[in-house]
Amino acid sequence: MPDALVYVTSAAALAAAVFAGWHTARSYRFSNPLFYSVAVVEVLLLACLVWGIVAVTGTDRDVEKALYVSYLATTVLIPPASVLWGIGDKTRWGTGVVAVAMFTVSVMLIRTHQIWVGHG
Repeated sequence: MPDALVYVTSAAALAAAVFAGWHTARSYRFSNPLFYSVAVVEVLLLACLVWGIVAVTGTDRDVEKALYVSYLATTVLIPPASVLWGIGDKTRWGTGVVAVAMFTVSVMLIRTHQIWVGHG
């Protein structure tokens, strides 16, 4: 996976996590700007997923393909699940779930990159 795509997507996820954390600290409910920030992360993750599937099918690298694709697929599923939870929970902790989810996405994406380059 291209380093730039990983770092941009990971940075976007961390920015969304900070924004969601700010919502939590201020006791704000889930908002449209928070939704849009998570949507940007989701679009970037879909690009990572498509690139990853195409790359893993056409490579002769020693990559555990099932593990790699499962990490990519899981990172794509986390943001929509957190948004549903965040919208459904009317307390401040709905946005707290989104903050934790976006941080998790960032960490999982870095781990996915490590699998791709062969460091784990």
